[in-house]
Amino acid sequence: MAGHHSVLEDDSLLSRLDRRLLGLERVLALLSGLAVFSLMLLAVRSVGGRVTLNAPLPGYVDWIEQAMPLIAFMGIAYVQRDGGHIRMDILIGRLRGRALWLAELVSVLLMLALMVAMVWGSWAHFLRSFDFAAPLWSRDSTIDIGLPIWPAKLLAPIAFSVLCLRLLLQAWGYGRAFVTGATAPVAVPLIQDAAAQAAAEAEQLEGQD
Repeated sequence: MAGHHSVLEDDSLLSRLDRRLLGLERVLALLSGLAVFSLMLLAVRSVGGRVTLNAPLPGYVDWIEQAMPLIAFMGIAYVQRDGGHIRMDILIGRLRGRALWLAELVSVLLMLALMVAMVWGSWAHFLRSFDFAAPLWSRDSTIDIGLPIWPAKLLAPIAFSVLCLRLLLQAWGYGRAFVTGATAPVAVPLIQDAAAQAAAEAEQLEGQD
């Protein structure tokens, strides 16, 4: 399940790299949020035009197709950094010390192997669509208004590459914790107990009354 996690920081090289990558991840997550907001505006324009002027937005579905990679992929590294993806903690949540860090390390390395394959596959998919000699540099386009598809296809390997960098940092963090036996490693999401989760939620809600 997805839970509340904390990421510790210090002055080590790993933590500094973690914070620098976090800046990029936040920018990508912001772009994803702006894409969602833009789709809402497009929906208002399309429905409003249909109702008032009998003229919906041309290529509405095409624009949705172009925005979907922004919505689906650009925030995944940011969520991975905070441990927000859906996961099963029934077993790992019972582990402590080096056993926990080893289990987390194995999980991260498996994810990294999968994402490297995804980068390779999505980049090949982009190359099949991109062509400098073609109009708008595109070998394919959307059905309705003919938007080039290669920009949307390029977003997938970009987002997956950033996620690979995040997984590399987390593998470093878990590996160092396993070797040193650290109780609170930096640059990795630490599972919080019920009391810490309640305190974090109370802190987020403080001042919203």
